[in-house]
Order: sequence, then structure tokens, then C-alpha cells
Amino acid sequence: MNPSFEQALVDVWRQVLVEHATVVELGGKGYPVRITPRKGLRQVDFIFDGNELRGLEQNPDTKSRWAQMARSGKKVMQFLSEGRYVANVVDGKVTLYGR
Repeated sequence: MNPSFEQALVDVWRQVLVEHATVVELGGKGYPVRITPRKGLRQVDFIFDGNELRGLEQNPDTKSRWAQMARSGKKVMQFLSEGRYVANVVDGKVTLYGR
């Protein structure tokens, strides 16, 4: 069964930020979770439906409303494709950009 795009994002978010996995399992493949060198944020590069995506833990030290949510204790992950933000997941709820 192939999960929907939104379900795949929630799966990645849950494994990284809730379960603290070091490898994300998605579609029968494993993708390593890395720590960014400067800010120590968790990130994972993965492929969904042939598209390369990156899940990046929200930096709580920025001025965005997503950072404000992260500072308040919510678990926030941004998702990028080809260098552009395409979605985020906050406490299991998906927000898609530009659709």
C-alpha cells in the first residue's frame, strides 16, 4: 500500500520528532536522520513518489510563527523539495504550501 503524500509526511515527522528514530522507514526503505552542523537540528532526506524531499526540524530561534510554535513545545518539521518549502507538520497536522 502506497501512503498518501500527507501520510508520508506525518510518518517521517512522527519517526524523527516523536520516536527519535535514527533511521526513517518509508516505503520499505531506510533513510538516515542527520544532525545539522550549525544548529543541531534533525533532518532526513527521503524519496516519495520519485521526488526527493527533505524533512527539517524547525529552528525555534527564528522569528516565524512556526518557530514560535516550536518554542511553545510543539513538534514542528518543515518539508522541502528542490530547495522550496512544500509543507510542514505540527503535532501531526499537515499544512501544504502553494496548493
